[in-house]
Amino acid sequence: MRASDADRERVAEVLREAVAEGRLDMEEFDERLGAAYTSRTQGELQVLVRDLPAAAGTAPMVLPGERGDASPASWASRIGVPATSKGAFAFWGGFKRWGQWSVPRVFTSFAMWGGGEIDLREARFAEREVTIRCVTIMGGIVVKVPNDLHVEVRGVGIMGGFDDKATGEGTPGSPRVTVTGFALMGGVGVERKLRRAEKERLRGERRKEL
Repeated sequence: MRASDADRERVAEVLREAVAEGRLDMEEFDERLGAAYTSRTQGELQVLVRDLPAAAGTAPMVLPGERGDASPASWASRIGVPATSKGAFAFWGGFKRWGQWSVPRVFTSFAMWGGGEIDLREARFAEREVTIRCVTIMGGIVVKVPNDLHVEVRGVGIMGGFDDKATGEGTPGSPRVTVTGFALMGGVGVERKLRRAEKERLRGERRKEL
């Protein structure tokens, strides 16, 4: 279903409230706001606010197949791929998993006096349901997930933080990812981010408008 100017403005208002409440940082707010004003369908708009609290009726209706930036068919080709990495470790250093890597059924990560990044936006998956375990001791781990992925965050912070900005349902057929673990005097952050291709599309549309 095509989106109207009123639909875009309603979503923009939800985003403004979210950044005012500290649910979004300014970088993500700018990304989502730009995407809202260039969205063509109600499905594209719904992806931008479905992980945010909103009053009933604020977000537009969503039709099957319009909720995300990946279709069930495209997800089918990205599930059942043999895992390329089963874990990550950082001690006085860092690690990064990004790009088209394949996530195992259970991925365990540990960071002590260091940091790590787990990026699932372009990832493949060995199974439809996977668990990401994150353990930090005076360190930090960031988990980035795309807007169309099923996500549940169950981590605990002990004199630290386990920040959840991603829990929510994804598109039909997408994998289900559970992020769990604990942060001791450190932090784990789970957040939704646009894919690189989507960012490039938005930049291109903005340049055309100038």
